[in-house]
Amino acid sequence: MKIYILALGHKLPPWINAGIEEYTKRMPPEARIEIIELKPEDRTSKTTNRVLALEAERILAAMPKGATPIVCDERGKTLTTPMLSRWMGEWMQGGVSPCFIIGSADGLADPIRRSAAHTIALSGCVLPHGMVRVILAEQLYRAWSLLHNHPYHRE
Repeated sequence: MKIYILALGHKLPPWINAGIEEYTKRMPPEARIEIIELKPEDRTSKTTNRVLALEAERILAAMPKGATPIVCDERGKTLTTPMLSRWMGEWMQGGVSPCFIIGSADGLADPIRRSAAHTIALSGCVLPHGMVRVILAEQLYRAWSLLHNHPYHRE
């Protein structure tokens, strides 16, 4: 199984990249995380709806074939580690490759939201996009740890 994190965003600070790298390197070969980075659309003289529509086109073009889209949004269903661990087990058994989508500063266009198998919130707070990547990578590692009775996750 390959796990994708598709994110729109500008250049991230080194500490964000270090955090993402820390958790992605911990993942076992059977559950690799791949980051797909897209630049946000230039907002100069464009409406928000136009920006989101153009970003949606790029997201759809960059999404790996056959991947299951999962939207990250603070208005989504609150994700728990046990829930993510259960999903991960199902994905591994079913050969599913999830693609977590993190939108730009203006969010995501409705067609992307509607295409998602799940819309999840990592927090009730609005988080910086780079921080979402780190938290998501950590939670994926924690979910894998829980699924495999690894001592990283403690109840």
